[in-house]
Amino acid sequence: MSEAELEEPLAAPVAGEPPSEQEMEALARPSSALGLLTVLRHRNYRLFFAGQLVSLMGTWMQSVAQAWLVYRLTHSPFLLGLTSFCAQVTVFFMASFGGMIADRVDRRKMLLVTQSLSMIQAAILAVLTLAGVVQVWEIIVLAFGIGLINSVDVPTRQAMTIDMVGREDLRRAIALNSMMFNLARVIGPSIAGGLIALVGEGPCFALNAVSFGAVLTSLLLMRFPQRGRRRAGHPLRDILLGYRYSLHTPGIRIALVLVGISSMFGAAYLSMLPAFARDILHGASTSYGTLMTAVGIGALIGAYALSRIHERWLTSAPIASAASFGVCLILFSHSHVLWLSVALLLPTACSLMLLGGTANTIIQISADERFRGRVISHYTQAFLGMMPWGSLLLGYLASRIGIGESVTLGGAVVVVAAALAWLNRPVAGQGAAAHPV
Repeated sequence: MSEAELEEPLAAPVAGEPPSEQEMEALARPSSALGLLTVLRHRNYRLFFAGQLVSLMGTWMQSVAQAWLVYRLTHSPFLLGLTSFCAQVTVFFMASFGGMIADRVDRRKMLLVTQSLSMIQAAILAVLTLAGVVQVWEIIVLAFGIGLINSVDVPTRQAMTIDMVGREDLRRAIALNSMMFNLARVIGPSIAGGLIALVGEGPCFALNAVSFGAVLTSLLLMRFPQRGRRRAGHPLRDILLGYRYSLHTPGIRIALVLVGISSMFGAAYLSMLPAFARDILHGASTSYGTLMTAVGIGALIGAYALSRIHERWLTSAPIASAASFGVCLILFSHSHVLWLSVALLLPTACSLMLLGGTANTIIQISADERFRGRVISHYTQAFLGMMPWGSLLLGYLASRIGIGESVTLGGAVVVVAAALAWLNRPVAGQGAAAHPV
């Protein structure tokens, strides 16, 4: 495909008006705690929020139970990392395809499909586990399946945010989405830790399958105005145009690279938490649930802090957050006491949340509506898609040099990446604006 072929659509008229100066100020303005709740005046978003909160609690219950089940069956850090790898590696390869779909189709209808498939995946895992016949290879195959579903679901779901709330409330919705996600992360693992100890992993999978009923109901009740058919070219050409757009936007490019490196070498520590709980802290499933709850609380704090960041700090916030994340991760990796590990996980998770949240905000504010789904898919690739490679790498290193040492190494890489991002940050005046292409 020639350069001329790629350039032509970028010169085409944009569907819809670009944000006004007042709208851009509203997007970047920090919100109070009560100000965040004003986004709930949108009926579609209220339905979305309620359904997602219930469903995400089930999702986190399944995540905790699946990791614990794999480690209980195998006692292998490598297989623990491999399972996480298979759950997310398809996001790395297929998210750009999902973003292209999100820019073409009715997003609500697409989410009905992806959420239904996720329900079926959880139900199959529940039946196998409750019947006592589940094997590790089946867990890995089902994890691969949910990754494939998420490749389309995540970009579509995030791209639909602006459809629900409009430009003016977009930043508030991003912050509230993050708080919802991490509130579920606090509640879900706590419930899962207790259920695993009492009745095993199977009921966690079953409850997750049931929880999808809430989000499916909310999607069925939503109503959107009829939109004109989106212009679409050749799928591969549209995907390449999306990458070209992201790479020519300085603020987006820096944010994506930093998120990708931090996710691969740092955020993958989450896949090692069952090993930390069992082998380093000498705990049980309740200890693992406690660690995951601490991660959720820290991320919830970070989600609220995201809403308070002023516009002038927005472009440098991902860099500062990455540096803080790397340092806290190194400190956590050297803890051998549960209470200290919990205390260190709070700033670790808070920093990671701020890194992902500020990067997501920059992307959502800057993205041209024609490329919204594809640019968000690049963020999905960087944050979720790079994590499985890190899980696989950390799992391998943990089996060779030790669990704590492998996480320490990952934290050091994140600190170096933050330093390099600072040296290569956009000059004043560029911000997150797109470089002319």
